[in-house]
Formats: sequence, C-alpha cells, structure tokens
Amino acid sequence: MELGKNIAKYRKERNLTQARLADMLGVSFQAVSKWERGINYPDITLIQPLADCLGVPVEELLAGTPEELNQ
Repeated sequence: MELGKNIAKYRKERNLTQARLADMLGVSFQAVSKWERGINYPDITLIQPLADCLGVPVEELLAGTPEELNQ
C-alpha cells in the first residue's frame, strides 16, 4: 500500500477532513489532497507529526499494517 492511500485511510478512520488534518500540520488542504493522490509527498519533517495526528506509528504510516505487509 502506498503512503497516500495510507494517509487517506487513517485520516478517514479518525473522521478528519483534509482541511482539519492540514490545520493540525500547518499546511494547506491542497497539500494533503496531493499527498493522498500520490502527486506529492509530505516533507520528511512532517512524517512524525503526521503519524501522531493519525494515531499510528511512522512505520505503519509508511508501509501499512503488519497484516498488509504479509500479503
């Protein structure tokens, strides 16, 4: 699973809008939209804060759940 799909999945699981997640990270909602669509990637300095906002470990955000990795 790719990073953008993971961001969208975990964001929706936490009932966050792109705009709300963007506000939490100090970026535009367009940036979040581009991440989710795989057009751009978050800056490396945002990976830990992004994982924290989504309530998942960085490893899971980047690579998917252990179950997904074993498929």
